[in-house]
Amino acid sequence: MSQADKDPSNELAALEAKLDTLISEFSQIKNENKSLKVKQDALVKEKAKLLEKTNLAKARIEAMIARLKAMEHDS
Repeated sequence: MSQADKDPSNELAALEAKLDTLISEFSQIKNENKSLKVKQDALVKEKAKLLEKTNLAKARIEAMIARLKAMEHDS
């Protein structure tokens, strides 16, 4: 290390630059995290709707099969 690197004002400037970088990265990651949480919430809601639709379709198909079987036995 040279004498200039050991100068307290240089060290302080380097630390300030690192701190500014960390603050900027933190802010960016915080915003990205918020965005991902919003997307996750939307996907969870969409999944719940799709599961509900799937269960309804399954129930309808099972009812149709039961009716067809009943018609088959009646004939």
